Amino acid sequence: MLNPDGVYLGNYRCSLMGFDLNRHWANPSPWAHPTLHGVKQLIVEMYNNPKINLEFYIDIHAHSTMMNGFMYGNIFENEERFQRQAVFPKLLCQNAEDFSYSSTSFNRDAVKAGTGRRFLGGLLNDTSYCYTLEVSFYSYIVGGTTAAVPYTEEAYMKLGRNVARTFLDYYKLNSLVERPLAATPKTRKEKLPVFKCNTQQGQGTSHADSKPEKRSQAHLKDQSLPAQ
Repeated sequence: MLNPDGVYLGNYRCSLMGFDLNRHWANPSPWAHPTLHGVKQLIVEMYNNPKINLEFYIDIHAHSTMMNGFMYGNIFENEERFQRQAVFPKLLCQNAEDFSYSSTSFNRDAVKAGTGRRFLGGLLNDTSYCYTLEVSFYSYIVGGTTAAVPYTEEAYMKLGRNVARTFLDYYKLNSLVERPLAATPKTRKEKLPVFKCNTQQGQGTSHADSKPEKRSQAHLKDQSLPAQ
């Protein structure tokens, strides 16, 4: 929870000071954006720790107009990395009836440059996957039907359990749950099979043919933030 003061006051997007926190990841201020500053510092420290293999970053948000759960992902110049990034949302689509892969989008929208998903996607290396998980404020439509099912607290919690289940499926594919979860090199590149998932109704599109954007990890260590 990176916006506790804003949420306490009833805001769902802005902090107490009026900042949209998910637009300030590039250069968070310890005074104006203390939660982003602290989390970014922690992520960089984890990434630079040779004993830690940082593989996923998932930022969770509610969406005010679209239905279902869906994800935003990044576009990469490397086609293999781009295809591997699609594995997790495809697996989640198989586990969660309210998750829509057809609404999942991979993009490099300029207005999203300051989001955690976009910024960390460029900061971390090619074995780290960064997503935004969006979930409707209102309802979801199960594939093959037209009736909207209102979200309840239990339905949101069920989606969270399905995300956890998807991690288990993902690591089974990587054969990591069949042996002790030891630290693995950051250069590991497993071959994962292609999955089919029934698409569900949604308003978004996947932009697999969008222009790729180049990423650089050269300045990662330079962006480590001083301890407070």
